[in-house]
Amino acid sequence: MSKKNKDTRVKGSTYHKKPEVREVKLEELKAILERAKTGVLNEQDVKQLEAAVDTLAFLTSELEKKGVSVERLRKLIFGLSSEKTRDVFEEGKKDKPQNDLSDAQDSRAEASSDGSEEQKPKRPGHGRRPASQYRGAQKIKVAHQKLKSGDACPECERGKLYEQSEPSVLVRVKGMAPLAAVVYELERLRCNLCGQVFTAEAPEGVGEQKYDESATIMIGLLKYGTGLPFNRLQRLQDSLGIPLPAGTQWELVAQGADKLQPAYDHLVGVAADSEILYNDDTTMRILELEALRNKSLQDEDNDEPRRTGVFTTGIVATGEGYRIALFFTGNKHAGENLESVLKKRAKELSSPIQMCDMLSRNSPKDFQTILAGCNAHARRRYVEVANSFPLQVRHVLEQLKIIYENDAIAKTENMSKQQRLTFHQKHSGPVMDSLAQYLKEQIEQKIVEPNSSLGDAIGFMQKHWDRLTLFLRVPGAPLDNNIVERALKTAILHRKNALFYKTENGARVGDMYMTLIYTAELNGANPFDYLVALLRYHEQVAATPADWMPWNYQKSMQRLGLGQAAQL
Repeated sequence: MSKKNKDTRVKGSTYHKKPEVREVKLEELKAILERAKTGVLNEQDVKQLEAAVDTLAFLTSELEKKGVSVERLRKLIFGLSSEKTRDVFEEGKKDKPQNDLSDAQDSRAEASSDGSEEQKPKRPGHGRRPASQYRGAQKIKVAHQKLKSGDACPECERGKLYEQSEPSVLVRVKGMAPLAAVVYELERLRCNLCGQVFTAEAPEGVGEQKYDESATIMIGLLKYGTGLPFNRLQRLQDSLGIPLPAGTQWELVAQGADKLQPAYDHLVGVAADSEILYNDDTTMRILELEALRNKSLQDEDNDEPRRTGVFTTGIVATGEGYRIALFFTGNKHAGENLESVLKKRAKELSSPIQMCDMLSRNSPKDFQTILAGCNAHARRRYVEVANSFPLQVRHVLEQLKIIYENDAIAKTENMSKQQRLTFHQKHSGPVMDSLAQYLKEQIEQKIVEPNSSLGDAIGFMQKHWDRLTLFLRVPGAPLDNNIVERALKTAILHRKNALFYKTENGARVGDMYMTLIYTAELNGANPFDYLVALLRYHEQVAATPADWMPWNYQKSMQRLGLGQAAQL
């Protein structure tokens, strides 16, 4: 037997025969199928069919071995909307197919129209929000037109009316341009004899600047908070009759960034001294760096290697009463950016807990951290192979589900770090010990092939077991890195809509706005109000930036008597 026909063991599959390389055209296969209907196949036809079947089996086994990402992509496009256990195993679905949604909708409509079946209550999440959530809306108190508190009841004529603590509420939403404008037409009077012109003075409070601080921050929020590119906002504003050129937008946010710098720098310093730091990165594009890279590649005399990748690193730092999200875009990996932050850490502080996935590029080289592994990343490896190994995967997911339920209990009961550690040691420790033994048996008893896709998931978890179980030994150690992955969605949204940064300075400005916007959101502050306050009172911020963090800036404004001036 030739070498190319020799049976070879395919990693992670039950198919061992590597197919012979043979050119088979689709037209030939169709012709063979037609001849098969008559029951007449020659030897050549059989060989062609064998080659096609072998190729199909080989490709299937290769996808099981290496193509987990393809399976994941298929699920992202067509199937799973989440990685919850009930979604992974399609629990709770009816036996009959429901592909024809229109028929199901029509049947429900008929049942409700003839009154034979009660209409089901609408599920939550239809976009209807209570009036209490309209925090930025203007509130107008409307008194009763005919009655007031203390009047006699017009119905029974014996009782007295008193005001209810909760008024009846109406919400009315109107459309408007993201940036509105007011044109003041100042009257001018001219003397018919001497020609002197007298112009009316602008109303009080108009100011000398054409663009208010709130305009700058609104542009920054739309661009870096929601991913709306400058050119799209320009088209929208033009269509609404309030021009706002893209170049002007950039000038405003760039000038605003200089005034926001002190608050940003202080946030970085606070993050450096935090107890727990999460970090990860995602890809990004900076055209300026791409041009330098291309020039370096074309320079034959330049032998110095140049890193080609560009990333946005997300770092989330948590401490007592605050959470901070930092963004850094450039050639550095997540570990290098974390190292830059930790250089500002106070020398007397002990090593922080660092939560990340287990990639080496996420760890700083020159700073010692207590590394915690992300259980969500380890769990995801099992989710990706659930179709091929449903029994083993279900067992692992059910065990990890108990761990997350225990952590949810600790959060609900507002346990201290030590109480949470004791609780996990008592209730989660035995579960993790049992899971470790189960994974060990799967490999040692040869139930699972170590080189299979499930074997890879088990090997990954066993290799990083100490990091994944740090929450059983260190108070406050988190379970996963989900908080920073959610933060990076802000950068990913910008990448999907704006596609790239033009220059490194543009990336710096974007990182600053994203940092301040998302940090405000993490701490329950209104990003618009917060950034306008930073910009409007930038001199006070520069003097004492510690008093202008998202979690305390309102108290500082009240202390300085600036509360009313910042109402927007």
